[in-house]
Amino acid sequence: MAVDKRKQTLEKLRSSEAVYVLMSGGTKLPYVECDSDTYDDQILVFCREADARNRMAALIAEKNPVQTVKVEKKSFLIFYTSLYPMGVNCIVVDDGTSERIAVQLNELISRNSPDQLPKGQVWVENPALNLTAIYFMQELHKNRGQGMTEEMKELYEEMMAHLGRGRFIFAVRKDKGIPALKGKDGELYQPLFTDIQEFGKFNRQNQFRAMVVEADKILNLIPAGSAGIVLNPMGVNVQFKMAKTSQNQ
Repeated sequence: MAVDKRKQTLEKLRSSEAVYVLMSGGTKLPYVECDSDTYDDQILVFCREADARNRMAALIAEKNPVQTVKVEKKSFLIFYTSLYPMGVNCIVVDDGTSERIAVQLNELISRNSPDQLPKGQVWVENPALNLTAIYFMQELHKNRGQGMTEEMKELYEEMMAHLGRGRFIFAVRKDKGIPALKGKDGELYQPLFTDIQEFGKFNRQNQFRAMVVEADKILNLIPAGSAGIVLNPMGVNVQFKMAKTSQNQ
């Protein structure tokens, strides 16, 4: 019976005319939570808008800024695929009954591995960093104006550790140089992207080209006068102070 229920749930995720998702105002991404029992990093998907709005109201009451967004069938593939670079591995489906069904993302949709890329192409994806940044920004907006909590401090340290390894994408102007964005503190930051999906959000008008850079080379690309980097400015939008010193110039 349980197997049949899971099959039905997977079919709903594939063939429903639409589903409803809770989006975080702090990240502009689906709201993510960690299951306390399984430790799955999961999003909530609803079959009925009313159920999504009820859950939205409960989260807002807990000071989590979220909103309900409708995802239509034509956008399912793009939406589900976008969960991979976010670090999400599970979808919890609420169909209006008392029972919620959790399905693993890889049960719903498969994707190519880095080994299947055409020769000369490079796989750039940092799901662990992106996921930690999501949790950090969700907590930041939940606790706005109250300073850094112990959980946020731990998440920030974890982000810095992830930032120190892997490879990333810088946006480079087709005419010259790397663009800079002004932060709320008035200082300039260089955009840095965890994956091609986040770079694409920034490059909607096709003004930039993607430059892949290893973590230990990031400082070399930060010009004098910049305060550091801003991670995924169209998503989590986390600023990191990384100004050059005389030792790393």
